[in-house]
Amino acid sequence: MKKTRLGRTDLMVSQFCLGSMTWGTQTSEAEGHQQIDASLDAGINFIDTAEAYPVNPMNKENAGRTEEIIGNWFAKSGRRNDVVLATKVAGAGNYIRDGEEISSKTIREAVEGSLRRLQTDVIDLYQLHWPNRGSYMFRQNWSYDPSGQDRAVTVAHMEDVLGALQGLVAEGKIRHFGLSNESAWGTMMWLQIAERMGAPRVQSIQNEYSLLCRLYDTDLAELGHNEDVSLLAFSPLAVGFLTGKYQGGKIPEGSRMSINEKMGGRASDRVLDVAQVYLDIAAKHGLDPVHMSLAWCCQRPFPVIPIFGATTMDQLNHIIAGKGLVLGQDVLDDITAAHKANPMPY
Repeated sequence: MKKTRLGRTDLMVSQFCLGSMTWGTQTSEAEGHQQIDASLDAGINFIDTAEAYPVNPMNKENAGRTEEIIGNWFAKSGRRNDVVLATKVAGAGNYIRDGEEISSKTIREAVEGSLRRLQTDVIDLYQLHWPNRGSYMFRQNWSYDPSGQDRAVTVAHMEDVLGALQGLVAEGKIRHFGLSNESAWGTMMWLQIAERMGAPRVQSIQNEYSLLCRLYDTDLAELGHNEDVSLLAFSPLAVGFLTGKYQGGKIPEGSRMSINEKMGGRASDRVLDVAQVYLDIAAKHGLDPVHMSLAWCCQRPFPVIPIFGATTMDQLNHIIAGKGLVLGQDVLDDITAAHKANPMPY
């Protein structure tokens, strides 16, 4: 598995990142542990989680269970040093701290809780799950209105949080800092204020990105390249649409759509038709669509690390089988043409 540098850190992480958000609901603890073992065997050393996981359903009763599963694997295996570990603090409206926004206070509480559940002394990458001021992610781009934001409040919030992160780095409890569901303006503000304060700089941004969701492609792509901010691309298989398993209106038992019919707003009247365009490109070139979709992410002209999720070991093994794929220019040209003809299906 190819390794790549995370942001401007000294961490070399695998080109693929193992997601964990179904561990504790759709995926059992034993299966989660099997996935970590198999991923490490395949050269995947990067794991992403969050204090709010698992999902499907995502609720107060389940929150933290995924971190516990990973922590139990660390305790059992003794292989903490073989893993680059990323987790997240939940933002405003969360069900963990009764909706409290991210602040210096909640970050310290969240870090201590995550360290305890993960049974580790340090978190390699600590991410803000979503901004206090709101976000255009999760289909909110269609009616996004930033006019209610107060710049002074946002700056004060960033200073407060960066001060807390600076302290946690000094204490050795976290190594690096990342964002999630952020914008270009927000990321640049974090970078500028951190530089002014001498605080931890943004090393990554975890936003949705796939052949079907390409909001990152312009301003954020330029930022990622010039500022060495790695995109941790979540849902690179478009929540399963790019696997082909939902074509023809199928809803496999135990699949995400069998639990979440609207797929977080992605189940539009266009999505299956557009997914078919990419499935046809894969078939034309004799490629597996899962392998093509992940390889495409890795070949973007800015730093990208796709985070894949596997509910089962069969799905994990399927993904690992395509880890070395490099797409030819003929495939990339077909993908570009398909995107121009079928933009933003959800």
